[in-house]
Amino acid sequence: MESFSLILAIVVVTALVFDFTNGFHDTANAMATTISTGALKPKVAVAMSAVLNLVGAFLSVEVANTISKGLVDETGIRPEVIFAALVGAILWNLLTWLVGLPSSSSHALMGGLIGATIASAGFGAVHGDVLVTKVLIPAVVAPLVAGLAAMLATRLTYTLGKKADGKASEKGYRAGQIASAGLVSLAHGTNDAQKTMGIITLALVAGGTIAPDSDPPTWVILSAGVAIALGTYLGGWRIIRTMGKGLTDLQPQQGFAAQTSAATVILASSHLGFSLSTTHSVSGSVMGAGLGRKGGVVRWSTATRMFVAWGLTLPAAAMVGAIAEYVTGFGAWGTALVAVFLVASSAAIWKLSRREVVDHTNVNETGEPAGVVTTAMAAVTPPPTGAVAEEFAATVPAPATEPATSPATTV
Repeated sequence: MESFSLILAIVVVTALVFDFTNGFHDTANAMATTISTGALKPKVAVAMSAVLNLVGAFLSVEVANTISKGLVDETGIRPEVIFAALVGAILWNLLTWLVGLPSSSSHALMGGLIGATIASAGFGAVHGDVLVTKVLIPAVVAPLVAGLAAMLATRLTYTLGKKADGKASEKGYRAGQIASAGLVSLAHGTNDAQKTMGIITLALVAGGTIAPDSDPPTWVILSAGVAIALGTYLGGWRIIRTMGKGLTDLQPQQGFAAQTSAATVILASSHLGFSLSTTHSVSGSVMGAGLGRKGGVVRWSTATRMFVAWGLTLPAAAMVGAIAEYVTGFGAWGTALVAVFLVASSAAIWKLSRREVVDHTNVNETGEPAGVVTTAMAAVTPPPTGAVAEEFAATVPAPATEPATSPATTV
């Protein structure tokens, strides 16, 4: 009984560590566009996002119930299975953070859980209908819906604002962007913090601490909210740079449209209990907003790497979770070995990240250079006019000029 209590405590602590990594991994979802357009200073933005993530954690438990009651058969799950699932999710979060790719913490968690469950109890322990309807379909639909909504909202915004005073309009959109970013932060807490609540609740059920089909206890809701808020305040600056500067260059009007569209999709999904990825939703809305401005472009080389990461998240986390579950099956020493591997791998990733530090002081310094597709699109797209033209010109490299073949002559 003592060893069982110990493993349950380890699972709860590891789940909160995952929640912390989820916070700094997904800060970009709420604040990348707000920071990149200058609507808020970086440290102010992450502090605001942290507070609203904490508040959002208390608004609903629908997504938590999807994780704890719907995705896998909770009657056949041991605490070690959940620990193995969390190992896969944490390592994927840290690896994608290291390379600055906005992948889904939610899918990493669910992939780890699915892989560990299959390794422990077989394919029958995974509820395939829930996986398809509440995880896989939202993963595809959410970024498309958010992207289309953001593109239409951006075009409408520019159309309605044609005759508005430039400076006054920009100031108003910056204020609107702050409000919409706050809404995304609230939605993120409502959706993502609940996933950790669900995984801890599943562990408590597996350990016999609470009855099956129970809602998350209050202390679980509070601890998950605090963990994700602390991680958010730390700021995932590498991913913020990619989301804010690497995908496209946004004006305040586009940032407002992107954030509002993403928040609407996330909040609606949370209400329905869909465990979607806030990363997918926000990334889709950012790309939609980029395409919605006349002359706007998306850096498809960055987007392609991001899409590849999205596709690998579930299977990669599932594979690590399955291997970790196999090792924990050898008993206490196997669980200890997995724990040591997790700590050592996390430390190694952190050390690698120190080679090129990205923080609040340089998060907006550079984006990815325009590639072949970006340059080609810019060549056939009518250029914007007015104040936007200067910034657009800066995103597309000027064509090389031919050297003169003979001295200039005067007539």
